[in-house]
Amino acid sequence: MHRPEFPLPAVLAHRCGGTLAPENTLAGLAAAAANGCRGVEFDVMLNGSASPVLIHDETLERTTNGYGPVAHTTDDVLFALDAGSWFGPRFAGEPVPCLDLAAARCQALGLAVNLEIKPSHGTDAETAERVVRRARTLWAAAPDMVLLSSFSEPALEIAAKLAPGLRRGLLVETVPSDWLARCRRLRAAALHVDHRHLDAACVAAAREAGLWVVTYTVNDPVRADTLFGWGVDCVISDRPDIVRPPGR
Repeated sequence: MHRPEFPLPAVLAHRCGGTLAPENTLAGLAAAAANGCRGVEFDVMLNGSASPVLIHDETLERTTNGYGPVAHTTDDVLFALDAGSWFGPRFAGEPVPCLDLAAARCQALGLAVNLEIKPSHGTDAETAERVVRRARTLWAAAPDMVLLSSFSEPALEIAAKLAPGLRRGLLVETVPSDWLARCRRLRAAALHVDHRHLDAACVAAAREAGLWVVTYTVNDPVRADTLFGWGVDCVISDRPDIVRPPGR
């Protein structure tokens, strides 16, 4: 089967900047770009005002000075929080960014994006609808610069309907026996797998089926070289300063 060239860089910084900056922040995007990374991965969830924002956890405590569910925290409260001090004093006051700001910063820095649609519990449909509609607008001029992914198959189904021009990847931890049928049903272009549960045979089968293979979270350059040797298209890394694309 024909397999087009993977449109994103071969290494993406995990949650904006990996371990170089507080996760899912504009500071992380700057750190990724400063270290020569040409692409990033980040998580997008809805807050209590139904605004798409960059954050991984469903609660605020780990990465901000706030508390409680993200889904219950409105714009006025969320955007006033400190999402940087937990990482280091020089990042004090770093805010949780909205998707619009993150997209604008990525475009200014020339960063491609793997945008993970991250619904909080029970909000798959609403999250997908709002995030995908916004992404469709934000990357209208450069749809190849964004790849949507999600563990939520309902979210990917909605993404396929609302933005067929934006490519999608099915996120899994371990590879299910029916992975190809799922990807076909969702019209996914990529299979995203935890590298600890990936092997050369799976990569070869996915490539043969015309799919791209993305794997996470790869922080060892030797392991990254092995994965690229198997034919993996892209690794997502917390260490974009040391994990480099093939040939670099």
